[in-house]
Amino acid sequence: MAKKGNRVQVILECTEQRESGVPGISRYITTKNKKNTTQRLERKKYNPYMKKVTLHREIK
Repeated sequence: MAKKGNRVQVILECTEQRESGVPGISRYITTKNKKNTTQRLERKKYNPYMKKVTLHREIK
């Protein structure tokens, strides 16, 4: 039986890599509480393609 609640899975994608044209896609999967966090998530995460920490934003 599935859990009931406000937590949903979201995908975070690197914003800097799309703009720079470096091949590959850096994505992370995480969860967020939809009730407390209504805006899109933004986190600084490591991008293995660019070999540095970059800003990752939630995509739909």
